[in-house]
Amino acid sequence: MSLRSRTAGAALALAVPFALAAVPADAAPVPDPDPFVWTDLTPTYTATADYQYEPFAVTDGYARTDTCDRTAQGGAGHHYVKAAGVGSLDPAEPAGLLYETDADGNRALVAVEWIVRAGSGTTAPTLFGQQFQPPTTVPGVTGPVYTLRAWIWKDNPSGLFAPWNPTVTCA
Repeated sequence: MSLRSRTAGAALALAVPFALAAVPADAAPVPDPDPFVWTDLTPTYTATADYQYEPFAVTDGYARTDTCDRTAQGGAGHHYVKAAGVGSLDPAEPAGLLYETDADGNRALVAVEWIVRAGSGTTAPTLFGQQFQPPTTVPGVTGPVYTLRAWIWKDNPSGLFAPWNPTVTCA
């Protein structure tokens, strides 16, 4: 491979996160995270791509819950939790997967979630420059936890790291 090809490839790899961050949203503007967060999320995309086919997530240890979270702020979808991943801050090992169900009962991966137990005296961790949400409960996990969701598989007009997505439904 020539030096020119490698230089062009490197320039393209650096330009993609900026291009993705510059795509206008249909809804009110939401503060974008640092454009380089898309580069930081590359291991997450790679690690969870196969889980777009829901049975692969179950085979790989994610326990399916029948709870589909929906609030006035939006939805989160159906939680799948991998107990071994709870507490991990590794971008390639989210403890939770969130699926949306369509009218035919098919599930589509919409987001990933990092889950960290919240104990007395613990502070909310940060990942990708984002502080985790205040302690809450998550189906399939005992006790209060801090969570951080990344809507990498479905656009969220409320923001990439928003806790709820107004376009997610529970069929």
